Amino acid sequence: MKSSSHFKFPQASILGILIMLTFLHLLFSHSTLSLSCIWLLFILSLYYYSSRPNPVFLLDFSCFKPDSNQKCNLQSSQSFVRRTNRFTDESEEFMRKIFLKSGLGDETYAPKFVFQSNPEAKLESVMDEAQQGMFSAVSSLLSKTGIQPSLINSLIVTSGSFSPVPSLSSLIVNRFKLKPDIKTYNLSGMGCSSGVISIDLAANLLKSSKEIGYALVVINESISLNWYFGDSRPMLVTNCIFRVGSAAALITNDPNCRRVAKMELVQSLRTHHGASDRAYKAAFQEEDDKGNLGFALTKDLIPVAGAYLREHIKILAPRVLPLNQLAMYAYSVICSAATSGKNSKFKPIFVPDFTKAFDHFCIHTGGKAVIEQVGRVLRLGDVLTEPARMSLHRFGNTSSSLVFYELAYFEAKRRIKEGDRVWMLAFGTGFKVGSLVWKSLSDLGQQSDNPWDDCIHNYPLKQ
Repeated sequence: MKSSSHFKFPQASILGILIMLTFLHLLFSHSTLSLSCIWLLFILSLYYYSSRPNPVFLLDFSCFKPDSNQKCNLQSSQSFVRRTNRFTDESEEFMRKIFLKSGLGDETYAPKFVFQSNPEAKLESVMDEAQQGMFSAVSSLLSKTGIQPSLINSLIVTSGSFSPVPSLSSLIVNRFKLKPDIKTYNLSGMGCSSGVISIDLAANLLKSSKEIGYALVVINESISLNWYFGDSRPMLVTNCIFRVGSAAALITNDPNCRRVAKMELVQSLRTHHGASDRAYKAAFQEEDDKGNLGFALTKDLIPVAGAYLREHIKILAPRVLPLNQLAMYAYSVICSAATSGKNSKFKPIFVPDFTKAFDHFCIHTGGKAVIEQVGRVLRLGDVLTEPARMSLHRFGNTSSSLVFYELAYFEAKRRIKEGDRVWMLAFGTGFKVGSLVWKSLSDLGQQSDNPWDDCIHNYPLKQ
């Protein structure tokens, strides 16, 4: 009896076969209907292939590595603080303690003015920092891809807190002699999320374009003019964790580049939670009570990051999770909504296993506490948060370019294989959360311009 039941078809399958046979009978017994159906299928296929978005590829990227004489350890940081004569003993001690528990190592990079005998940041210092980082990253990128500047159709430059006149995009156009009809965009005020957001913008431009093109994305942050010289502790924290860094990426919609591109962008998402006052003011630029301008990282920042990361993954999850994880997640969300406001002991405890959707994670390296919070929310162990923690130790918080230093870490370790999926996740002021999901098109290895080339053997650090 067991063997015979193996060959039984469900009623739905039998019904489907009967419908298909009936359709084929009608199709071949009526020549006019047959030709009409063939023509309709041809039109539908033509419409599908002509209207679907172009695929978007990451052709390559480069990260800026400053000169070794800009390395900033605890000793050089303390020397800078004392030479300025602008901090109290209490503030100096507070910054020392923050530095020691920040997760930063002794080889991060600070702006050049920090090492001068009379350390004072002026516009010249800021421009030098911006030019040094952007020019180096873009030059390296164009050199290794072999793409001529005349082929670049769009330029996106992001810098969270530095917006000079002429713009930074004009600076790039002038330096690399880009063509007159290039479309340029400047993003500012978006904090650490602007690197991910700028890639999302480039992808949307290329997807909607009917022409094959290239978009150059330049990701920079200038900290020279954002050094805080007061005694407000939420503002002093920024002096301890932000460091020099810059990156450039070349994005294209050319299908012929699939064989040479590193990755294909399969999903992107950006969510804005600024409607909440708490989220809006979690990281805020303002003056202290003495008129010193600074950037305050409030106590709300970590809980806000956790809360709105959960909101973000509610939107992202249906796009990336396998069905079994998605069903369990959807069930927990429905139960949570059903018991909201009621005196119930039920609490949704299911968190999707994102390792079922992604092979590698480039998560926000905003600081040790931020990495730990993301790890808790997503239930990622030390192995999966390793690239973020090691990038924080080696380069510090480089703001909007941070996820690309993590991607470079993966390359230096030769961990990304063909077909692997990579999740880039970043937070920004406002409060914003951004995600990019990449699919690797080949095994990625270390290149000559990799910023980890002289130290990757030292990582991961031993506990």
